[in-house]
Amino acid sequence: MSSPIVELRGVTRSFEQGGVRIDVLRGVDLKIQPGEIVGLLGPSGSGKSTLLQAVGLLEGGFGGHIAIAGQSAEALSASERTELRRNHLGFVYQFHHLLPDFNAKENVVLPQLVAEKPRGECEARAEELLTALGLGERMTHRPSQLSGGEQQRVAVARALANRPELVLADEPTGNLDEVTSDKVFAEFLSLVRGEGSAALVATHNERLASKMDRVVRLHEGHLE
Repeated sequence: MSSPIVELRGVTRSFEQGGVRIDVLRGVDLKIQPGEIVGLLGPSGSGKSTLLQAVGLLEGGFGGHIAIAGQSAEALSASERTELRRNHLGFVYQFHHLLPDFNAKENVVLPQLVAEKPRGECEARAEELLTALGLGERMTHRPSQLSGGEQQRVAVARALANRPELVLADEPTGNLDEVTSDKVFAEFLSLVRGEGSAALVATHNERLASKMDRVVRLHEGHLE
């Protein structure tokens, strides 16, 4: 078996609130293999987003061992963590967080330019992804001109723009109605699988979770 794209061992995270210590993660162990799509289930407030932040190296304060693409993250500087995220990870959130002054294509081009890729290559990649998501005729529209489902499709394309080995998705269709959610989620899974990326998808929706390769459940700070 190949090396895991992400490996967590004994990961912990605690917060102080009103002088009280709250243990959100209490020793999480997790391995995700390349190309594997894993559902992360748990009720609201169970720590799913905190766990995604740990895997995404988005903030400090975590204990335990976190490795992305075989690289241990504990001793990395802030700039090294940023580089690791940029080279290996993609992110999709419940809210699309698109840049309002840029059109759909530009929103997908920008993260590639940040990664210092040639503009022509960036534009071709954006067009490829948006077309695959049914937005071939909507590339020049700004977010305010797109429906909620279309905005989230652009967010998916943006997450995959730099060909990440792992996509982290936090309730990626949680802000959509059920019919649109099902459609966008099916397109998300199809595109991620087609790209050969792995994914960790946080959701409270059992029906959506059942469509993934494997499901883990976060309960009282541990994965089950």
